Amino acid sequence: MLKGAAILTGVNNSEVRCTVRNMHPKGAELKVPIDARVPDEFLLYVPTDGVGYKAVVRWRREDRIGVEFTGTEAKPRWHYG
Repeated sequence: MLKGAAILTGVNNSEVRCTVRNMHPKGAELKVPIDARVPDEFLLYVPTDGVGYKAVVRWRREDRIGVEFTGTEAKPRWHYG
């Protein structure tokens, strides 16, 4: 599975584009730019799902991040995607 997504940090309404490589009800594996600064907690917005997943980083390896979902919320109004 490959889905385009955005890591929304809320810091100055910033985002990091990423790719969802694997996804299940409790979490996902994300591919991110190698130089991306991704906080330990963020909102993962997946446009094809129309859902924002509250995510907590559980592991990091080079350009991959494993996250656990802790809930969902609506897409922030400030996000244009």
